[in-house]
Amino acid sequence: MRVMGVDPGLTRCGLGAVEGRPGAPLSLLSVGVVRTPADDDIGSRLVVIEAEIERWLDEIRPDAVAVERVFAQHNVRTVMGTAQASAVAIVCAARRGLPVALHTPSEVKAAITGNGNADKKQVGTMVTRLLRLDAMPKPADAADALALAICHVWRGGVQHRLADALARARSGGAVPAGSGRTGRPGEVAAGRPDRGGSTR
Repeated sequence: MRVMGVDPGLTRCGLGAVEGRPGAPLSLLSVGVVRTPADDDIGSRLVVIEAEIERWLDEIRPDAVAVERVFAQHNVRTVMGTAQASAVAIVCAARRGLPVALHTPSEVKAAITGNGNADKKQVGTMVTRLLRLDAMPKPADAADALALAICHVWRGGVQHRLADALARARSGGAVPAGSGRTGRPGEVAAGRPDRGGSTR
């Protein structure tokens, strides 16, 4: 299963993609961050984020997109920007017919570290270990995007297999069209993310 994770934000929108399945080693495909100037108008910033997400989707060709579920914060301005960037990611994926999963921060932390209250350093450390990287992805938004993708591979993979099994049962045992892709690159560079196991 190939999953693209999006840690939404206006100033920094983390993007990360991994490939793997539950119970097997994971592979890093790409990691990066989309940055927009805080003094630009909201429309221009969202256009930049949309364009970069579209470019990633073109090159990664994920099976699913995992986006952090927006939760209430004391800073209304921050949560609004996060929600707007999140909506852009959801629309980009939906436009291509890709399934979108929304995972809460505590859900991701629990999946990655076993502790729903883990801090960003703990999450980054586990992401580094799970993907066998030489260094922790930075900034934290990049590591968080990878954590979202890993969380969905582990949790969404089971749902994906159940959906495939149900589709096969309904079609009399035939493999549903579109399941399983071939010819996809194992490593991509999109939005100047790093390749292989190296990180910035």
